Amino acid sequence: MKRRKIDVIFDGEKNSPFSIEVDEAETFFERARGLIGRVSPSPGCGFLIPKCNAIHTFFMSYAIDAYFLDSAGRVVKIVKGIKPWKLFVWGTWRAKKVIESAAGALPDFK
Repeated sequence: MKRRKIDVIFDGEKNSPFSIEVDEAETFFERARGLIGRVSPSPGCGFLIPKCNAIHTFFMSYAIDAYFLDSAGRVVKIVKGIKPWKLFVWGTWRAKKVIESAAGALPDFK
């Protein structure tokens, strides 16, 4: 797993891009685990899962927000307040990666 900053763009919005510090999953195990068993990320931080357009929250102990991004880093869908033990959260076919964060930890752009 590597830590880095990425720029997130809200396509079609008046909001300017923002940078977020993420831990990026690099292995199958890291992708499958996501935030399970981890301490809630700090405000402004998240967990990036590349090559992903759907997630689950099995075994989670806190609610999360999911920012689904296309290949250019533009937000294509935001799902807020996903409770633990959700079987399936679909982004969209355009989503190529997702940032998971603790609920309310990232800016609330709509």
